[in-house]
Amino acid sequence: MQTLIWPFALLLATVLLVFLEIFVPSGGLLGLLAAVALMASIGLAFVQSMADGAIVLLVDLLVLPLVIAIAIKVWPHTPLGKLILLKRPGDDEDILPDTEEYHLREKMLGKRGVARTPLLPSGDVAIENRVYDAVSDGVPIEVGQRVVVVAVRTQRLVVRPLSAQELGEFNDAEAADDILATPIDSLGIDPMDDPLA
Repeated sequence: MQTLIWPFALLLATVLLVFLEIFVPSGGLLGLLAAVALMASIGLAFVQSMADGAIVLLVDLLVLPLVIAIAIKVWPHTPLGKLILLKRPGDDEDILPDTEEYHLREKMLGKRGVARTPLLPSGDVAIENRVYDAVSDGVPIEVGQRVVVVAVRTQRLVVRPLSAQELGEFNDAEAADDILATPIDSLGIDPMDDPLA
């Protein structure tokens, strides 16, 4: 076993050099030295005996991937790793703009409108006399089809077509709000009166 001192010392040097290569920017010099130390460790063990060489080779194949995996797992938490890697946002609120327009669109959930262009899957919809960019929730929507807003994603409204029941409710509510669709008799105006008199 005394004959394996130098091969294992070189293996330890290989592990340290690989670990340093990941944490210290050396332009690959430390990686090259680690490869030379690894080859020297294996070669020295095989020169002594085939059994020693097989033992060192097996230890190399087990230890080096483990060291590399640990170093890669730890590296993002080091000062150099934090400097190089960008911080990932935690949720959508971190990356969406905090503008009045965005908050206005958040209040659009449940609002109903009409498709101004075909939504295959994106296009324009008119809601409350304003045109918005919108995207369909997965089904094609034809021009003039009634839609409802189901979500807001990155400044775009996500809409779906109204069902037959919702469409009936929408038409009734729209007719009640539309003064031009209201019969003249219900407005209390005599149709025979002269409007200019």
